[in-house]
Amino acid sequence: MQHLLRAADLSVDNIHSLLDSAAIFEQHITSRTRLDRMQGRVLINLFAEPSTRTRLSFERAMLALGGQVQTIGAAESSLLKGESLEDTGRTLSCYGDVIAMRHPTPGAVAALARGARIPVINAGDGSHEHPTQSLLDLYTMKRRVGRLNKLVVGLVGDLKHSRTIHSLVDMLAPFQPQLVCVAPPELGLPAELVNSLAVRGISALHADDLSTVMPELDVLYVTRLQRERFEDLALYERLQASYHVNAASLVGAKKNMVVMHPLPRVNELSPDVDADPRAAYFDQVRYGVPVRMAILDALLDALAADKPAL
Repeated sequence: MQHLLRAADLSVDNIHSLLDSAAIFEQHITSRTRLDRMQGRVLINLFAEPSTRTRLSFERAMLALGGQVQTIGAAESSLLKGESLEDTGRTLSCYGDVIAMRHPTPGAVAALARGARIPVINAGDGSHEHPTQSLLDLYTMKRRVGRLNKLVVGLVGDLKHSRTIHSLVDMLAPFQPQLVCVAPPELGLPAELVNSLAVRGISALHADDLSTVMPELDVLYVTRLQRERFEDLALYERLQASYHVNAASLVGAKKNMVVMHPLPRVNELSPDVDADPRAAYFDQVRYGVPVRMAILDALLDALAADKPAL
């Protein structure tokens, strides 16, 4: 039994296969074709942190495949009584066929997966990883830029705490990107991630001024400062206005560059960018459904066939 817990769980072949499947599922969504691939199957959503896009897209994906969904919050579960994550995983396995879990603690989803008897999908664990978001990000890049290989990707904002960024750079690494980090020193990529990228021949350059690198970028990926991850709120208040991307920031950018953001946004990305044809963040939202359909289909198809997942 395999799970999807980290970006590294997916090989390049896995990624290409899932993106190809997502494109097919997107066509089914557009044509409103009825699918019954998951008839009789149940997705359990266990979300211990707030979520709009991830939770709803998982629900919509399972329903679009013909399956059913049961959603439960941590405060509604026996975790609140002190039940271990392993026991919770074993218990939920009695009620469903696949689990999508979000939790504020890094490693919590992996702990639940150790007890589970069904596939578990990491829907975000603290500041650690968010692999399904990264897969839909790659889908967006491929759709909008036309390729994944050797992209110049600007990463702006809170690179230290962003699980989206952590999974994204890991998943992009096999495609040999050039990463340009635009962030305060206090919010740069974690050292262990930088070292891991270096071993694979990927450098993460630093730029103090976004405007100096904007003409080179194929992708501009903006993230919010994650207030909930800061132990020092005074530091958060000082840094929150460090970077602000607006329509004027895009002067000099390539015509086919793509502006991305995992959302929600606060004040780091101005609404005046929304009208720019390079803005792709609401496309990311929309692509979340077919991409998560592809993930659910791959995991449960493997389970039904008793073969290696993904």
